[in-house]
Amino acid sequence: MPLIAPAPLGSSTWLLQLRTFAIVGQLITILFARLLTPTSLPIGALLVLVIFTAITNGAYGWWLSRAERNREESNGESTMDPATGLSSAMTSPIADSQASLLSEFKSETPLRLAFVLMAMDLITLTAMLYLTGGADNPFSLFYFVNIAIGGVILTAPLTWTLTALAMLGYVALLIDSRPVAGLTIQPAETPDWLIATLDLRDCGLLFAFVTCATVLAYFVTRISRQLRLREQDLRRSQSERADAMRLEGLTTLAAGAAHELASPLSAIDVACRELTRHLEDIPKPKSVDEDLSLIDGQLLMCRQILSRMRAASGDTAAQRWNRTTLGDLIDTALEGIRDPHRVEIIESDDDASWEDQPMWLPEEAVAQAIRNLIHNGLDASESSESVAVELLVDGDEARLQVRDQGQGMSDEVLDRAGDPFFTTKEPGRGIGLGLFLTRNVITRLGGTLKFDSTPGMGTVATVRLPLPKE
Repeated sequence: MPLIAPAPLGSSTWLLQLRTFAIVGQLITILFARLLTPTSLPIGALLVLVIFTAITNGAYGWWLSRAERNREESNGESTMDPATGLSSAMTSPIADSQASLLSEFKSETPLRLAFVLMAMDLITLTAMLYLTGGADNPFSLFYFVNIAIGGVILTAPLTWTLTALAMLGYVALLIDSRPVAGLTIQPAETPDWLIATLDLRDCGLLFAFVTCATVLAYFVTRISRQLRLREQDLRRSQSERADAMRLEGLTTLAAGAAHELASPLSAIDVACRELTRHLEDIPKPKSVDEDLSLIDGQLLMCRQILSRMRAASGDTAAQRWNRTTLGDLIDTALEGIRDPHRVEIIESDDDASWEDQPMWLPEEAVAQAIRNLIHNGLDASESSESVAVELLVDGDEARLQVRDQGQGMSDEVLDRAGDPFFTTKEPGRGIGLGLFLTRNVITRLGGTLKFDSTPGMGTVATVRLPLPKE
């Protein structure tokens, strides 16, 4: 079993472990030089520098452990609301805003702290080398180690700052250092060629150091950036896969519910029609005919809802692709709107022929997606206010905008709009699946869904769908 558990490359814990190994290595080197070589070194001053590094490393480890405890407590609180027993994704967006600010703080603070520690390590290394022969000390090569570690952990600007600091330290060692017998190289005679106090050998060492440090910093930062981008792509793929798995579970549930409800609704429909036929020639109150008509209308609505559930669940019949027009698509979407009088269709003066634009898509699924956006706009607006729907054919894509007159959304809520089970509606008015399914339908067609919102001024949902190629 290792003395120290392995840590991810480039993490804060990884830096903590590297500094621990460096402290142990420095103590062993000082002890070796003191006991096994006749070299006279300022042991006291060197031990003070090592102790200083150990103190800063201990403080860094304490800070990391405290930050880890706070993170675990924050995750526990955000995972479950003890008052309601609900996931934080279904609670108020205020908690999500606080979590976003905390996440931003946690992502920036360790990076800055790591830079400060590594800058202190460079200064400490320079001081140790100054006391032990300067640039002639073989351990001056550890400047490159610090630059390489900085390239892995830090951002490119911070890495280049660290590299510049290492170059300044090396220049200082070339100009002045405490000579040590057996390490310091003294010229046989006074050189004729000098730049300031640097002879030809010192200038060559400086040029080689600057060149190596620059090349090392460039390649390490470039490779680190590529690795970070690859890691982001991997996380994005994992997130998309998780969304697909959640969608699969939801669609399975929807398909099962649609299948189970179809049979009793069919039986009710048959019984209602038989009852209507038997009572057709029998004197009865007018309210009976009205009730039978109401039942028939509600059964028709139930059949439409089941059809939409099958479309959301991936039913091949409900998601059958067919040729239609943009105007027919909007008409289909408006058929199931609960307050159609509050929906205003705006036609652009630049393009009045959008209604005849041919489309090739699963009409019912896309209509349901548009219907979800309109319903969200109606829910966000007052009962006396309308929702504007504007359509436009822009090049090789159709653009649809749904503009409500609600209170708008904050940036934190916008970032989570479309996440499953995230909703800002009152309990009983939604469970946060409409936008998730809407985004899934539009994305699978190669389109995009974007929200623009200003608090107090409403929200605009923009859907872009590619047009069929002729």
